[in-house]
Amino acid sequence: MAELPDMLFKKEAIAPYAYTQVGGPADYLAKPETVTALMDLLAFAREQGWPTFVLGRLSNLVVRSGGLRGLVILTTALKSIRQEGQQLIAEAGCDFIWLAAVAQRKGLTGLEWAAGIPGTVGGAVFMNAGAYGGQTDQVVTAVKAVLANGQVRTFSGEALAFGYRHSVFQENGATIIEATFSLQKGDPKAIQALMDQHNYARASKQPLNLPSNGSVFKRPEGYFAGKLIMDTGLQGTKVGGAMVSTKHAGFMVNVGQAEGNDYEDLIHLVQGAVHDRYGVDLETEVRILGER
Repeated sequence: MAELPDMLFKKEAIAPYAYTQVGGPADYLAKPETVTALMDLLAFAREQGWPTFVLGRLSNLVVRSGGLRGLVILTTALKSIRQEGQQLIAEAGCDFIWLAAVAQRKGLTGLEWAAGIPGTVGGAVFMNAGAYGGQTDQVVTAVKAVLANGQVRTFSGEALAFGYRHSVFQENGATIIEATFSLQKGDPKAIQALMDQHNYARASKQPLNLPSNGSVFKRPEGYFAGKLIMDTGLQGTKVGGAMVSTKHAGFMVNVGQAEGNDYEDLIHLVQGAVHDRYGVDLETEVRILGER
């Protein structure tokens, strides 16, 4: 095997990097500080035939207790933002909350809904994140990504294949480098007021004091996942250290020493109970990766 790049950590635990604070070890983990370093890592993994997982804040992801084989690349050091007129171009590892704050300071409206969303720009694009009536596809007009063969391509318009919690990057294996957000001029004070309103609503309804990865399930047509779970009487239900939140039934929180497998098992328990009672199949919004 070729000599390992200096930036690779062997048998690195995923849990400290995850919002849920769960997840087994990665065979190799790297945190590149430049896009060039990211591309070099991707090329090295291709040469070795390693599976590769490019992740951000792991805010919408459960890694099973057995961890991830191959290479895990965390993009969180790739966080630069530049402005071109009413556009903000942000690298994939930029915190989405920080991008919304920068837009506010520059008097650009369109990202108020993102003010409290954890995770990175890359994750938001990948999942087409949304909240409070806003969604990533409303403001993202172009995405630069590295294809599986190492070529760089810019996706825009229909090529992004945005849908409900979906983008083309869930199928094409490309690694997001940066995204262009096309915004409008606005009043910074009014923008901040709306951001404050959203964050107050979030804090009053969501269990932000405990590790979680936000809404676990997609909204089933004609229903609200949280209400179905609450009406099934599952709030407070635990598997290991993972629990259905007593504050918001759509969330699962780490109440102490939870493992990735606990989260997955609790997800399946909830899915089964809701299906048995209402005949509704809850589809996960969070991704589940790794080995048991």
